[in-house]
Amino acid sequence: MHRFFTPGFQADATEVVLPEAEAHHAVRVLRIRIGDPVVLLTGSGGEWHGRVLAAGKSGVRVGIEHRIQHPPRPQELILLQAIAKGPAMEGLLHRAVELGCSRVLPLLSERSVSRPDDPETKRLRWQGIAHEAAKQSGNPWRMEVGTPITPGAWLQQGNLPELLLVASLIDSPTSPSRILDEHRSRLGRLPASLGILIGPEGDFSEAEYHLFRDAGARAISLGPHVLRVETAVTAALAVLQAALVDLRSAPNP
Repeated sequence: MHRFFTPGFQADATEVVLPEAEAHHAVRVLRIRIGDPVVLLTGSGGEWHGRVLAAGKSGVRVGIEHRIQHPPRPQELILLQAIAKGPAMEGLLHRAVELGCSRVLPLLSERSVSRPDDPETKRLRWQGIAHEAAKQSGNPWRMEVGTPITPGAWLQQGNLPELLLVASLIDSPTSPSRILDEHRSRLGRLPASLGILIGPEGDFSEAEYHLFRDAGARAISLGPHVLRVETAVTAALAVLQAALVDLRSAPNP
């Protein structure tokens, strides 16, 4: 079953014309044919199933047969990731989409080896990778990729996640489950938004850790060993999602 990313169409549309780039990929790469079943992802929770009505140089037209509208995510999960080197950054974007991340904000940390010459061009490329990952994984929610920014500038903007965590190699860490449980016990609910800070290959600097502490970030552990960036992202998001699932089904304290 081929999936295509088709934002911006009316929810009650009976036919959809694929965007130009998606149509080109469908015809030239996937060799899609009339009658083939497809799934269209709206990026806002919509998963539309249909069949190809027309496919050729003039474009691809899909007839919608039924729709699934997935409920909003209970929590917004935000990855605040220090920019990693080439393939590592692209790989972790895939993992973030697969593990239900809502947004990724690339951070220009002091020890980031990779620093894009044209941040907006790089952001557009990363956003494209996130779209492809959504199609491959069947994730109906668009993951936004922000423009690279320094940790200090991001913190000065305000509007921080309700609960901010940092995967730490130097602070005394606490388990993510315990921090989430404490938050729920204190407020009677889980956080509406949850941010996880993950450093570059050389970790965050002491000055950056100081900024995060001042912003109220809680340190968490991802195990006893030093992890590659892609491994740290996968571990952090998987652990947090599992803890959230457990606590949503647990009785309130």
